Amino acid sequence: MDQFWSVSLQLLEGFKENCILFGVTLLFALPLGLLIAFGSMSGFKPLKFLCRAIVWIIRGTPLMLQLFVVCYIPPLLTDGSFKFKERMTAAMIAFIINYAAYFSEIYRGGIEGIPKGQYEAGYVLGMKKSQIFFKVVLLQVVKRIVAPMSNEIITLVKDTSLARVIMVPEILKYAEDFTKINGLIWPIFYTGAFFLIFCGVLTLLFRFIEKKLDYYKG
Repeated sequence: MDQFWSVSLQLLEGFKENCILFGVTLLFALPLGLLIAFGSMSGFKPLKFLCRAIVWIIRGTPLMLQLFVVCYIPPLLTDGSFKFKERMTAAMIAFIINYAAYFSEIYRGGIEGIPKGQYEAGYVLGMKKSQIFFKVVLLQVVKRIVAPMSNEIITLVKDTSLARVIMVPEILKYAEDFTKINGLIWPIFYTGAFFLIFCGVLTLLFRFIEKKLDYYKG
C-alpha cells in the first residue's frame, strides 16, 4: 500500500507537467489559430499562401518530429549557442504551433460556413464589417466549432504524453522509469486513470457548453 501511494504521488507530480503543457498550449494556440485563420482567408495572396503553407507543413508532419525539430535543431544551427534552458519550453512552442494550425482550420471552416447572405443583410442594415462579424457571425461560428474544438482539445490532453520523447518529466515518463528501474508494469496502465478522469471532466464541460448554445437552432 505504501508503494501504491508513493507511485501515485510521483505520477501526480508528472501529471502536473501535463496539465501545465495543456493549459499553456490552449492559452496561446487558440488566439494564434484565429490569426492564422484570418491570414488563410486574407485577400493578400502572399500572406494567404504563407499561412496555408504553414498549416500544410504542420498538419502533414508528426507532432513528435516537430518536438525534435524545436528542441534539437536550434542548437545544431547555432553550434550550441542557442538552446532552450528547459525542455518544457521547447515542448510548449512545438505544441502551440501544432495546435494553432489545427485550430485555424476549424476556425476557417466555421467562418466560411456562414451564408454570405448574412453579411449582405448586415451591410444593408448599415453595419460595418467588424460589427457584422462580432454581432452576427461570431456566435454562430462558436456554436459550429464547439464539437470539433472539443475533439482537438481532448486529443491535446493525451498528446501531452509525447513530451517525454524530449525528456520532459511528464506522467508517462515517470511510469516508464518505474518500469525500467523498479520492474513495475502497473504504473504504465495506472496513468490511464489520470487521462480518463481529465478527459471525462472535459467531455462533461463541453456537453454543458453545447447545451447552453442550443438556444440558437439555425
